[in-house]
Order: sequence, then structure tokens, then C-alpha cells
Amino acid sequence: MRGSEEKQVDAFSYVSMEDRIPAKHPIRPFKQMVNEILRDMDADLDGLYADSGRPSIAPEYLLRASILQILYSIRSERQLMDQIDFNIMFRWFVGLGMDAPVWDHSTFTKNRDRLLESDIARLFFRKVVERARKKKFLSDDHFTVDGTLIEAWASMKSFQPKDGEGGKADSGPQGGDRDPEVDFRGQMRSNDTYESKTDGDARLYKKSKGSESKLAYLGHVLMENRSGLAVDVEVTLASGTAERDAAKTMSGRLEGRKRRTLGADKGYDAADFANDLREMDITPHIAQKKGGKSVDGRTTRHEGYAISQRKRKRVEEIFGWAKTVGLIRKAKVRGKAKINWLFTMSIAVFNLVRMRNMEAKA
Repeated sequence: MRGSEEKQVDAFSYVSMEDRIPAKHPIRPFKQMVNEILRDMDADLDGLYADSGRPSIAPEYLLRASILQILYSIRSERQLMDQIDFNIMFRWFVGLGMDAPVWDHSTFTKNRDRLLESDIARLFFRKVVERARKKKFLSDDHFTVDGTLIEAWASMKSFQPKDGEGGKADSGPQGGDRDPEVDFRGQMRSNDTYESKTDGDARLYKKSKGSESKLAYLGHVLMENRSGLAVDVEVTLASGTAERDAAKTMSGRLEGRKRRTLGADKGYDAADFANDLREMDITPHIAQKKGGKSVDGRTTRHEGYAISQRKRKRVEEIFGWAKTVGLIRKAKVRGKAKINWLFTMSIAVFNLVRMRNMEAKA
């Protein structure tokens, strides 16, 4: 028998948000990890605010909401506020009650800028790594470094001469408020003489031969080889030496002074870079270009070199997740500081997802 459609809407619900989230839902252990990390950050978060004045949005709310935005690939703060407003699981994760008002998207963004200026993303990332170390997921011996292109939120039309003279505009008809078409053919454009008028930090760059040039940044990751977790991150302006410079910076931040190995692809095959690593007691396990001289038979003959070359490819899992899920394929923010915030938080969330899965298997 066909059931009848109920038209009456219940005025009240006697089922709590906690009971609505399934006991085996993967978001539960994820929220538990996030809450434990935020408790460790309590003193640091408290130092960001004055003792008097109008109360702000709690920083824990801001961070949990930002994590949800990355975890569920929500493109904008406006959409994020909509989701928190009507999605019970989002409210439960952030910590808002069923009837609690949701912030305006602009208020959320302005309050989050306080955390950006205080480098809270870097602190959160360090706390995630500390948790992984306490869980015995990390080793201190073998690492991999790599970089990826983060496409800037800027049009190629915005890449104009620094002296203010733009390209030759198309004289054809333009409709409404449409930007004029610009013919760049025959122009030699470089970062020395051109800059983006919408994102001044973006640089014209191509990742490999044969690929098109894009306005971009570079995101860098230092990965621990055993578990495939990122232990350090860095964002730089896009340049031909940025990957090696970031690798030296991140390697120099490794705690302690002991013999380690660092795997890398052919883009790092430079004698000066390898020598700098050796001065830090790090053995370079770098893939060799034809005629490359960064490493020789004294390194490549060992079994550890072959293992590093196999393990280093796991870093692509980090970049793949961050680009398909974590919103960094084409960043929706502008400026190096905001790109750094987004990239750092995205890699931290990747670590949490991976650690949740590892803890579930333990």
C-alpha cells in the first residue's frame, strides 16, 4: 500500500546532534584529534586576544570551520557559512548548538585574518606533527622533498608591464562590462618587467618543459618516508631555484644533528645543493639527470638509495590529495601570506586524515 505524504512539520526534535552522527562515522575520531590539538594550543590562542573589549568569534570555531572547508572542498566562505547553517554534522563539528546563529561570511573572514597574521596555521601543523611523533608514526632517518605548482587566482590579462603600458587591446566590439581582449603575441614577458595587477606576489612560471606558463606560487613538502606524513611545509614565490632553496630551509629545521637521507627528483640534481646537504650531515639521494654530478657511485650503489627513489614517489599522494580535495590546485586567495595559510592547513588536514586511518588499523 502506498504511504501518505506527511505535510505537518515538527516544531521540535528530541534527538540530539550527538545522537544524529553515526557512532562509526569517520568524522568522530577526526574531531577527537582536532579537539586534542586545539586544547594543546589554548595558551597560544589566548595570547592573541586582549583581556577587555567585545568578544570575538572563538578561534576554535574558526579553525574547526577552516578544517571543514578543506576536508569537504568548500570553495568559499559564503558557501561554508551556508553549510554550517543547515548541515547538522557541520554544526556538531564546529561546536555550535542547533539554534546558534551562524556568522556572516565577511565577519568570519575578518576574524580569521587574526589567526593568519599570528601564523597559527604553522603552530597547528607543528602540533599535528608532534601528535604523529608521540604515536610512533615517524622516524628521524629518511625523508623526501618535493614541490608543486599552486596556480594563482589571477588572470593572465592581469600580467602587465610594471611601467603601466598594457598589451595591444583588440579593437573588436565588446559586450557589456566584458574586459577588452588583449593580444600578447610577439611580446616577451618576464617577471623582471611584468607583474600581476591583481596578485603582486604571483610569478609567471612553468613546472616542466613543454608545459604552459602560469601565474603561480610553489608549495614545498618535506615528507617522512616510513609513514608518508609531511613533517614540514613551505610556500615560496615561483622561481627556478625555489625548490632547492626551500629544501635546504626545511632540512635545516630538522631537530638534532644526525646522519639522514633526503630523496628528491631530478629537479634537485645540482652539485651545490648536494654539497649543502652533506654539510648538514644529510646524504643526498637525488635522482640523476644525464651527466648529473650531485651523486656518484659511492651513493647510488647502496640499497638505501634505491629504496629512497621508490619511497620518494609517495610525496605525490600528498600533493594529489591537497589538489583534488584540499583546494590548492588553483588557490581562491591572493598573496603569499594567505597562500601559505591555505597550503599549511591543507597539508595538516592531509596528515590528520592519514593518521586517522593509521590509528584505525593499529
